Amino acid sequence: MKHRDGSMGAPAIRGFIGALREGDSGLFVSTGGFTREARYEADRSTFPLTLVDLDDLADLIVNHYESFVLEGRALMPLVRIYWSVD
Repeated sequence: MKHRDGSMGAPAIRGFIGALREGDSGLFVSTGGFTREARYEADRSTFPLTLVDLDDLADLIVNHYESFVLEGRALMPLVRIYWSVD
């Protein structure tokens, strides 16, 4: 895991793809997002590769939070809030 500022570029995606082997699938998470070139590299990969940016990660957490194990919920305690919309 690395921390960096800004969007993930094509060289990082190419390096990640280069580490994959036959039968592998890839999941690349970048809270800084991805450049257009990085998305192009992922799309043209011969491996199944999913790019997840911060918005995608937040959606995944919210949509699947109920299925997290208790330890996972303890690390990231969320409370559901309801309000009416008129």
